[in-house]
Formats: sequence, C-alpha cells, structure tokens
Amino acid sequence: MKTPRDSTLRVLTIGLVLVLIFGFVATDWLRFLVQMSLATFLVVLGVMLQMRAGLVSFGQGLFYCLGAYVAGMAGYFWRITDVFVLLLAGTGASVLLSVMLGFLLVRYRGIFYANFSLALSMILYGLLVKAEVLGSTDGFNVPPSTFFGFALEGEPLKIAIFVLTCLIVYLVAFVLHRYLSSTYGYIGDAVRQNEIRVEYLGASVRSLIHKVYVIAAAISGIGGVLTAVAVGHVDPDLAYWTTSGEFVFVALLSGTANVMAPLVGAFLLELLRTYAFEYAPYTWQMILGVTMLMVILFLPGGLWSIGSKYRTGK
Repeated sequence: MKTPRDSTLRVLTIGLVLVLIFGFVATDWLRFLVQMSLATFLVVLGVMLQMRAGLVSFGQGLFYCLGAYVAGMAGYFWRITDVFVLLLAGTGASVLLSVMLGFLLVRYRGIFYANFSLALSMILYGLLVKAEVLGSTDGFNVPPSTFFGFALEGEPLKIAIFVLTCLIVYLVAFVLHRYLSSTYGYIGDAVRQNEIRVEYLGASVRSLIHKVYVIAAAISGIGGVLTAVAVGHVDPDLAYWTTSGEFVFVALLSGTANVMAPLVGAFLLELLRTYAFEYAPYTWQMILGVTMLMVILFLPGGLWSIGSKYRTGK
C-alpha cells in the first residue's frame, strides 16, 4: 500500500497566502478574530507538543501571560515599542523561566504534572493581582508598537501586526512540523507509549521532556506577545486557569495528529465563543461544554480525525 505524501507544508503555504489576502479585504472585527485565533494557535501548539509526549499542561497560561506582560512592561515602563524587540524579550523570559521550572516538572507525570503546571500559573496570577504597580486586576495598556523605528497608526498599524502574526505563525508551524517529523519528534511519541522502553534504547526521557517543556514555553510566549501588541492591553486573566483550560479545550477539540489541527480548532473556538456569547450570553459556557462533550464521545481523536478517516478510507 502506497503511503500518502505529507502535504502539510504545501497546505500551510497556501493557507498563509489566503489568510494574508483575507486580512486585506475582511472587516476589522473579523480580521481581529482571525488574529486572536492565530495567537491562540501558537499556545495550543505548545499544549499539543506536550500531549504528544503524554503530558497535559493545565498551566500553559503561565508563559502566555509572561510573554504578554514582559512585552507590555517593556513598552509601558521603558518605552521599548519595537515589536521585534518585544518578541525577543517575551520569548526570552518564557524560555528562561521554563528552563528553571523544567528541572522540577520533569519529575512528574499524569495528573501531578497537570496540577503542578496549573499551580505555577495560578501563582503568577496571584502575584499580578496583588501588584498595584501593574494595575492589579485591571492590568495596564500597552503602547502602540513600532517596526524598526517606524511608527504606524490606525489601520496601517493593525494590518502590519496582522501580517507579522501570520508570518510568525507560519514560521513556527513550519519549524514545529519539521521537529515532529524528526527523531526527537518520534521519540516524544514513544515516550507517551512506553517510557521504560525509551530508556532501554538509550534516550533520556527527562531530557526530552525538558526540551519539550521549553519549546512549548517559547511558542506560548510568542503567542502572548502577539496578543499584547494586538489587543493593546494586558491583565492577570491571561494566567488564570480558565485561559489555560481553553488551550487544552482547543487541543482536544482539534486533535494532535498534525500541526495544522490546532489552527482549525482555535478558529472554531473563537467563532463558537463569539456567536454563543452573542445569542446566549448567560449559557455560552454550557454551549462550549456540550460541544466538547460531543467531540469526546464521537470524535475522540479530535476534529482532525475526520480528515484522517477520509484520507485512509476507514
């Protein structure tokens, strides 16, 4: 039987072109919806990467919030507004913290890993709520971004940030797809199935999980920075457990078989939440819950499994 060719990179490239064209013709609110979906997609990629190694993080909002706050603080307190510097600062802070925390988290698995990651995220939330200099529960506004010293305003600024978001998302998805197709990516799948056999083969499970944790943190930090510069505001809710739960929700909704799966799930979540809140403002959480329940019952592999079944004919 002939193995189907992997068309992920081709589809990603075509999707990038289509989304960029869409960004120039769509209404402002719809473009913003897509932009938030792309930022969410980056964080969900981090969750997905850990799930493929058999780990579920209920605290990915920690690095999402950290990236956003570092970018916001750089602009608010130190007047650093260049978006590329903000990306480096937010990503670097996430990587640095994840390297330190990783030495502790690699010791845990299952529910202990999930709860530990959640606890760390809630610690950051508690610190930010108590920090009056950072606006406490209200947060603070992020100054408009610049590009290599060029200051844009109004619609040109929004489009520039949208284009930058699309390009970064494409680059991250491209690199992560290559990673998952490499030896380390396959070892991560093997760790999920049987850690002991992986150790017998000579690979260090703790070292691999540490790398996965750091990569996931870096990706999530980038998503946080892009959210901060797009929204123009940060607040502690970025680290709250419900935010981290949404990322897990998208990962389960979309599936983990392909890097493009969370992109579909993130966009569907934004659409579902937007229209559910508009037409059922008091029960929209229940609609999300029912949707997740239906997916778990009838599509345990996520929405992406529909396409997989169609391609394989099973």
